[in-house]
Amino acid sequence: MYKELASWWSLLSPPDDYVEEAGFYRRTIIGASAIRPRTLLELGSGGGNNASHLKASFKITLVDLSPEMLKVSYSLNPECEHIQGDMRSIRLGREFDAVFIHDAITYMTTESDLGRAIKTAFVHCRREGVALFTPDYTSDNFRPTTSHGGHDGEGKGMRYLEWTRDPDPSDTTYTTDFAFLLWDGKEVSCEYDYHIFGLFSREDWMRLIANAGFVPKAIPFEHSEIEPGTSVVFLGIKP
Repeated sequence: MYKELASWWSLLSPPDDYVEEAGFYRRTIIGASAIRPRTLLELGSGGGNNASHLKASFKITLVDLSPEMLKVSYSLNPECEHIQGDMRSIRLGREFDAVFIHDAITYMTTESDLGRAIKTAFVHCRREGVALFTPDYTSDNFRPTTSHGGHDGEGKGMRYLEWTRDPDPSDTTYTTDFAFLLWDGKEVSCEYDYHIFGLFSREDWMRLIANAGFVPKAIPFEHSEIEPGTSVVFLGIKP
C-alpha cells in the first residue's frame, strides 16, 4: 500500500475521514503549548490526510519514509514542505513549535526503535514545545478487530477487509492483514498486504517519553466513533 498501490490511498483513507480527529489533535497541541504554536513537524506523515486539515493552523513540514506516499501527500498539500526520511534517524538541524507522529509510530516494533523515534521528536522540538504521539493501541487497551470499507473514485474503486490480531501476546507486536479488491474501471483484481505493528504498555510509553527528555502525559483520545476512555494518546512537553 505504501509503494506500488500508493495511488489508491485516497480510496482506502480519504482526507474527509480525518476532519474530527485532526480537530482533536489541533486542540490538544495548542492546549498543551506554552505559547501559540506556529510550526509543526509531522513524522511518518503518510498520504498527508491529517496535514490537509492541520495546515490551516500550522506551517507544516512533512517527513515520510516512502517516496510514493510523499507524492500522494504533495498532490494534496503542495504548500507544505515534504522530506523523505526515517523517523528513527532523520535530523533536520532545526526546531519546531510542535512535533506530531500519528499512527505511523506503530511501525516501531521494538523499544529501541520507539525510543529512537521519540528522541527524534525531542531533538526537533523547541524548548517548552509539544510532541504528540498517537498509537492505535497500547497493550492495556488492545483488542482484536475486523473492519471493512473503501470508496469509489473517478473511473476506479476499492474495497478492503482488515483483520487486526495479536498472534503472540508475549511479544511487543500485533499484526494486521488486508485484502484489497481494486476495480480499475474494467476489471477487479485482488491484493494482499500484511503489517506488523508495535504494542507497548502505557507505562512503557510514559517511561520512553521521559527517557527522551520530555515531561510525559497521557490523555484520553476523544472521537465520536471511539468508546470514551478506551483509547489514549501521549504528550511530551520539552522543559
